Amino acid sequence: MKAVNLSFTKGMEAWRMTSTRAFSESPFPLFAASDSDEALGNALPERLPSYIADHRKRLRARFLEGGAAAMPDYELLELILFRAIPRQDVKPLARLLMDTFGDFNRVVTAPTPRLLAVKGVGEAVVLELKIIEAASQRLMRARVMHRPVLSSWDALLDYCHTTMAHLEAEQFRILFLDRKNVLIADEPQARGTVDHVPVYPREVVKRALELNASALILVHNHPSGDPTPSDADIAVTHQIKEAASILGVALHDHLIIGKDRELSFRAQGYL
Repeated sequence: MKAVNLSFTKGMEAWRMTSTRAFSESPFPLFAASDSDEALGNALPERLPSYIADHRKRLRARFLEGGAAAMPDYELLELILFRAIPRQDVKPLARLLMDTFGDFNRVVTAPTPRLLAVKGVGEAVVLELKIIEAASQRLMRARVMHRPVLSSWDALLDYCHTTMAHLEAEQFRILFLDRKNVLIADEPQARGTVDHVPVYPREVVKRALELNASALILVHNHPSGDPTPSDADIAVTHQIKEAASILGVALHDHLIIGKDRELSFRAQGYL
């Protein structure tokens, strides 16, 4: 009986060690949902074919040596997709995204539902693209926040373009300045449709007082790409100017951001 028990105990111990080792050595996917979200319906290989692995290696080396200037937009997009889709050739998807949205900026800033409508795009791809978008906006914002606006005007315009030029609906933002014209806050106030955004002068002035701002710069985008102001744009700008001036808050400018250029109310004589 002792011999049987000893044999059974050793057998259980051997099974336990084998089972534990098998579980501990099982590889976990880089992204929990990437294989199912981005897969095109084919079984994924355990390892990348050599021609794909070599292509990825060459792209990474070229980027490290020459930066983004050393490659076209679709290859830069491939580098981003490498992380989201670890075991497939991503060049066809990169080209499809470029063809669908037009350029690198429009791919990165495209709304999530439109991205997910592209065959081969899943949550992992969207996540990587939105991380790039958020990082670029944060970098541009750091160049203008808490700095005098007049001495960083070009950086301010770059920030506005990065944040708003590729939006598919109108957004109204307010830049709040202190008495030294230092930017102390940048806040989106409203989001509208492709050709209209609701703006309430009372709310604009109320928020300026809450922040103890001395001046304002209004900013909104035109998804059509043409920054020419509408009659409504001009009317609401003057309403805000009048309401703010009563309480000692100056309106420095109103910027309309188009796809490739902006319009300044101050420069064009609307203010």
